[in-house]
Amino acid sequence: MNPYVLAILLSSLGLGTTLTFASSHWLLAWMGLEINTLAITPLMAQHHHPRAVEATTKYFLTQATAAAMILFASTTNAWMTGEWSINDLSSPIASTMFMAALALKIGLAPMHFWMPEVLQGLDLLTGLILSTWQKLAPLALIIQTAQNVNPSLLTMLGILSALVGGWGGLNQTQLRKVLAYSSIAHMGWMIIIIQYAPQLTMIALGMYIIMTSAAFLTLKTLATTKMNTLATTWSKNPVLASTTALVLLSLGGLPPLTGFMPKWLILQELTKQDLPIIATSMALTALISLYFYLRLCYTMTLTISPATTNSITPWRTKTTQTSLPLSLFITSALGLLPMTPTILMLTT
Repeated sequence: MNPYVLAILLSSLGLGTTLTFASSHWLLAWMGLEINTLAITPLMAQHHHPRAVEATTKYFLTQATAAAMILFASTTNAWMTGEWSINDLSSPIASTMFMAALALKIGLAPMHFWMPEVLQGLDLLTGLILSTWQKLAPLALIIQTAQNVNPSLLTMLGILSALVGGWGGLNQTQLRKVLAYSSIAHMGWMIIIIQYAPQLTMIALGMYIIMTSAAFLTLKTLATTKMNTLATTWSKNPVLASTTALVLLSLGGLPPLTGFMPKWLILQELTKQDLPIIATSMALTALISLYFYLRLCYTMTLTISPATTNSITPWRTKTTQTSLPLSLFITSALGLLPMTPTILMLTT
């Protein structure tokens, strides 16, 4: 892709998200989401592969549907209240419709069906943008309006997403689909706590972005998208294989890794809110997710590919990929747990 076109598209992505962040008017927020969608569409289809074009079409249709629902909900709210302000979402019909549209935008269950299929058709860097940056603007709108949405709806979306994210990833062999279901599960954790402690949602989002970036950049460095090719990783790069296994366990939420922090704080807050059954349900769904992360770790570290020739050959070629972002994300994904008090203090 032409560097100038790429720069325009990436800056439009940033502009769309910033516009949604800064807006207090429904139409401006909707415009920011639309700029975001239109900017990432050429990035998704740039390889002209049939799978990429199919994924782009699915994504565009889904996002256009969600945008139409947001426009309809905001118009309904303005008709009932006479206000276009985001904070004045007093109509229950509009708030439910708006929440459903944003759930479709970020891939919350039961509106998650597009997410694994779309991510499977993309290259790893575009998939990284879709899994991280594209979640920011819709989540900002959800945080602003969560207090006006029915609490039972948010709780149901959160538990269902965590359950579907864990269950859906169990039988996958494609790594991008595994990361898509991981994204759905993490979104469930963010939504379940948003009505009680929005700052924990922001902490969970930050940790999710760090860990997912580390996972995607590692897969790009290893040039692998299937689970069976992970078996050659140990022969190629033992250090990266070890750190990747720890990053996957961090995504699963095992202490003393960074991923334990948001899950621990969310379960603690749910218990404080006198919701022990919901907290127990979320902890059990985390165990289901942990199982497929452990499958990946087992494939990567405890199995050696029988095709030794294929695994020895890459030693002779030096990689030209930049490793600084990867090393920064891996370090953050493994070692931020002791910083929990500081992060809590900065967000409250």
